[in-house]
Amino acid sequence: MSKKLQQGLIGLFSLISLFSGYKMYSLVQAEELWGHLPLFLFTSLWAVIVLFIGSRYSKHPKNWRWLGLSTLSGVLLSVGFPPIPLPILMFIGFVPLLMIEKEIADDSPTPSKRLLLRYAYNAFVVWNILTTWWVGNTAFVAGIVAIWLNALFMCVPILLFHQTKHKVPRVAYAAFAAYWLCFELLHLNWEISWVWLNLGNAFADFPSWIQWYEYTGAFGGSLWILIANIFIFRALTPYFYQKEKPQTLGIIKAGALVLVPILASLVMYFNYTEKGEGIEVIVGQPNYEPHFEKFTIDKNVRDQQVLDLAMSNITPKTEYFILPETVFNSVKEDDPQSNKTIKRFQAVLDKFPKVKIVSGASAYNILKNDEADTPATRTTYRKDGSIGMRYEGLNAAVQLQKDQPIQFYRKSKFVPGAELLPYKKVFFFLKPLVEKLDGSMEGLGTQPYRTNFNSTTATVAPVICYESVFGAYHTEYIRNRKDAPGADFIAIMTNDGWWDNTAGHKQHLAFASLRAIETRRDIARSANTGISAFINQRGDIISQTKYNERTTLKDTVHLNKETTFYTLWKDLIARLALFTAIILLLQTLVKGRLPERKNI
Repeated sequence: MSKKLQQGLIGLFSLISLFSGYKMYSLVQAEELWGHLPLFLFTSLWAVIVLFIGSRYSKHPKNWRWLGLSTLSGVLLSVGFPPIPLPILMFIGFVPLLMIEKEIADDSPTPSKRLLLRYAYNAFVVWNILTTWWVGNTAFVAGIVAIWLNALFMCVPILLFHQTKHKVPRVAYAAFAAYWLCFELLHLNWEISWVWLNLGNAFADFPSWIQWYEYTGAFGGSLWILIANIFIFRALTPYFYQKEKPQTLGIIKAGALVLVPILASLVMYFNYTEKGEGIEVIVGQPNYEPHFEKFTIDKNVRDQQVLDLAMSNITPKTEYFILPETVFNSVKEDDPQSNKTIKRFQAVLDKFPKVKIVSGASAYNILKNDEADTPATRTTYRKDGSIGMRYEGLNAAVQLQKDQPIQFYRKSKFVPGAELLPYKKVFFFLKPLVEKLDGSMEGLGTQPYRTNFNSTTATVAPVICYESVFGAYHTEYIRNRKDAPGADFIAIMTNDGWWDNTAGHKQHLAFASLRAIETRRDIARSANTGISAFINQRGDIISQTKYNERTTLKDTVHLNKETTFYTLWKDLIARLALFTAIILLLQTLVKGRLPERKNI
């Protein structure tokens, strides 16, 4: 790239970033949402950084080529994700990055991890920005951390693959797949859990392609993408580097690898029929903008509007009315019936005694004097310095039913940053920043295992917001236990208005289709500002609301009691990958400590 072109692009992207930042600041002052502005700000800022240090990235003559290839890899992976209808590009998304790795490895007798890290990081920052930029609408700092920190985590499996390829080349590409799957497994199970870009999620808008997720879960899709990228890269390697024709057999194998799972899934899709008795369910969409409206509007007015929404749409045939996350506020866990909003909803139950109301609730639990503190314990103090009250804040769900005790569930998978400060004992020094951002060092209370809401009609899985993104976690609602039956259908309660009308709420809705296929359960999804929807057991969205409207949606939900292979065995693929990765890492470590043989 010429210096003049480089300077011109830096100037252009600098102007875009300055304008975007100024516009965002102005909108905050006017209490208006940002929309797509974070996309322009994050993209232009990263472009300025890369262009400014581009010449210093590396002195290697292929520096700009590698920057271009890494950017291409990030773009391909991002446009392969919902809501863009191009998941087929996921099968070549890693190919440019694998080309960079090969060229760096071929140019150096020893692994050049620092050099590879620079280009891999660029690829993953581009992917994260173009796919999840909307996180910045929730909280600006959280958006920056989610994008740039997650991109750094993504580099780890690539660097491990690079090292293994140098020491044990014959198993290198198996290591690439195993290491990446382990990274996704870790992301599902640690506190810095940002699983949005797990590869298997890419097919969420195409449920007819992935009916076999009922056996493999989303990890089957991740493995599919990784193997396809490896096969395609290896088939095209002669063309890229020896200027020979691509390997015909390799291309055929890669094509079969892509097409056969799709064809098998289509057969399953068109031969699947909904299982279980059908019942009438309604989901409500109150439509309160969460940044500036929901927590400022008069509580009595808001309660009455939600109550009117219910009373005007429930019929004598309605079995369930489902409301979104945190509709009920200040609910005491051991005495929910004392809550004023819950008392108001007694009118619905009096008029329609058959209906069960399932809703999200902002709640709390006061700890008794003889109860030990939990990780989420918060403490208030009197003026004299003595302890006034110890309590846990809760993001919860409740089920209201006439003449029956109120059932209660605690959300237990939290959004890092927004609901949970990961590893707070390590990052204790961030307390002033967390409090300034209206967060809490203590986080929220949890429960050790999933519990469902029961009635004589059905058993319902009360899934709150972020919990719907975790496949294996989701199966805990479905599996039968000795003390309780598994869920017959799933109720997702969420509030996706934090992200404004962007790709975020569309992706979140699409991911629910994966849970429907994995468990073969119908889903009734209630979202505060949208999109509320019904999803059948094939993963099809059979009806949905528009974004940003106060409304309800009615449809039939089937009560399935059968259990899928995935529900029983969960992420078996990931566990096998973990076992494989441990063996490969040990082999790499041992080879790394042995002296290299010299040719005589």
